[in-house]
Amino acid sequence: MGKDLHGKELGIGLSQRKDGRYQARYTDRWGHRKTIYGKNVRDLRKQLAEAMAGNENFTAIKTEITLDKWFSRWMEIYKDKSVRPNTKREYTHIYNKNISPYLGCRNINSLVKSDVQQLIDRAADANYAYERQSKIKVMLRDMLQRAVEDNLIINNPVSGIKLRADKEIKAKALTLEEQNTFLDYCRNTFYDNLFNVALNTGLRPGELFALQLADIDLENGFIDVNKTLVYQKYLTDTRKEFHIEPPKTKQSYRKVPINSVCRHYLEEQIKLKGVISQKRPKQQNDYLFVTKFNTPLNSQLFSDAIRAVIRQINLTRPFDAQFEIFSGHTFRHTFATRCFENNVEAKVVQSFLGHASLKMTMDLYTHVTDDKSATDIEKIVNPSDSNIVKFKAKVV
Repeated sequence: MGKDLHGKELGIGLSQRKDGRYQARYTDRWGHRKTIYGKNVRDLRKQLAEAMAGNENFTAIKTEITLDKWFSRWMEIYKDKSVRPNTKREYTHIYNKNISPYLGCRNINSLVKSDVQQLIDRAADANYAYERQSKIKVMLRDMLQRAVEDNLIINNPVSGIKLRADKEIKAKALTLEEQNTFLDYCRNTFYDNLFNVALNTGLRPGELFALQLADIDLENGFIDVNKTLVYQKYLTDTRKEFHIEPPKTKQSYRKVPINSVCRHYLEEQIKLKGVISQKRPKQQNDYLFVTKFNTPLNSQLFSDAIRAVIRQINLTRPFDAQFEIFSGHTFRHTFATRCFENNVEAKVVQSFLGHASLKMTMDLYTHVTDDKSATDIEKIVNPSDSNIVKFKAKVV
């Protein structure tokens, strides 16, 4: 028990210095002695209580906190209020699937770089793509950087980790012939309007599903992209539900121009939506693109509708010339490819697609621009055979 200058007991850890100031001492979670000072003993007691309370929660952290425990705290403190529910669901899934079974029981201060590298290698060996490996790395890097900031570990072992898979980004797009074939076979089907709008706007599937009549400005000729519709089971859901979320990035808020073809199919879909709403009065909603039952669309329904068209195409084709199945996202890549093929500037394509950066657009479509460059270079060759021969002879 400490005393003041008059011999009065102040309490454990408290005492008064000869200069009149009070001091309080305690041992932090690292085993180091700490001292705080104050002119008022009442205020100092409060500071001491707060310091000890904050310290007590992590008294055994240096030797006992596991990665599983730290993940829960990381989610609670840094993610619960700052990321979308779907993102939290994804973080939890990746952690439980790819991280916890291998490192979850390890103390965070025992982790070293080779542990993390082995984790990434294991994901690569299990045929997880570059994107999943990258997300594992990004999550761990952020989690452990927060631990560094809290003085729970000295260094972040994720620094310098290499992803084992080659980062090959090549967006799948339909050739012009494939596009025309698909449109021929989907003509007058229920989702004909949806397919054509997708091919003429480059909207993400979730952005298409979330479109409402209020988002379509036919007078000024643009679609206002301001939300996305997802069908997921969030942490608080008992089953999968439809959820409206903000667009993927800040740049995804955008106005996409409507060309003449897109305008026609939007007008047709507005008429169709009115008919469906009358037939299904108990399933009212504001979504423009819906099922025959007037219920919202999701990625699985979109894929099923595409497959149904492809099945009809393949009924007319031999086994060795089957039309390849593709996802709903392929319409977006096809739109971008047609833009580049028709000399639309990359910056404009970026704005159409809502990419966060021009680099992202160019990384995805480098193969398209490369192919076009190879074709365009032929345009400067004189078509005269005699000139070509002379040119070749001169080079030799």
